[in-house]
Amino acid sequence: MRPLARWARTEWGPLHAAVRGPLVRRRLRAVPMTVAAVCLTALLHFAQNQPWGREPVARLGGVRAEDPLWESLLRTPLSLFVPAPDLPVWGALAQILLVFGIAEICLGRGRTLAVAYAATLTGTLYARLGIWLGPDAPLGLPASDAAVVDTGPSAAVVGLAVLLGLRYRAYVTAGAVVLAMVVEVLVKENLAGKEHLAAIAGVLVLHGVAELRQRGSRGRVGAGSGLPPIQS
Repeated sequence: MRPLARWARTEWGPLHAAVRGPLVRRRLRAVPMTVAAVCLTALLHFAQNQPWGREPVARLGGVRAEDPLWESLLRTPLSLFVPAPDLPVWGALAQILLVFGIAEICLGRGRTLAVAYAATLTGTLYARLGIWLGPDAPLGLPASDAAVVDTGPSAAVVGLAVLLGLRYRAYVTAGAVVLAMVVEVLVKENLAGKEHLAAIAGVLVLHGVAELRQRGSRGRVGAGSGLPPIQS
């Protein structure tokens, strides 16, 4: 086996094995939530680019740091599916189809939505913190960013991609996603890039907590059985 093929099998083999079976057996019926998310994102993109839909979409799913916190929290779930109106929507739809689809199969619908929401919410809360810190602080943001709309589905996609890479030991892939977000901030320093990094940080915390709980559970099982805990 060639080195590149061997590396690809090591990197993506476990993830491919987890996804292939359900997709072969059920095709799109294996990812109904993902299909719904793609359709909802396409619908919201179409609506916000129409004169009659721009304001309703903004009121229901447009999150800005200048808005009252309670309004942002109410809008955040729908903001997951409101893409940036000035960017090609096909990229967002392809990302959702690929990453949400893999996550729905590997993590389940509930956990996928929970992680996606947590990643998006982390970015939303970071924007408020960054503006409060001000542009001179290391993690601060200029006051003008308070009027910028949050990232939409991209923060959720980035967070899920990193989590899947860590769970299925595709560490190079997860690292590449993180590196790409760092480069985005360095090349084009904007709110979206920094919110992506905040979303990754939030997902890393969730993953770390889950790992600690899992190790603690294994330790208790090993202690109860009189056997040493299983090493991961």
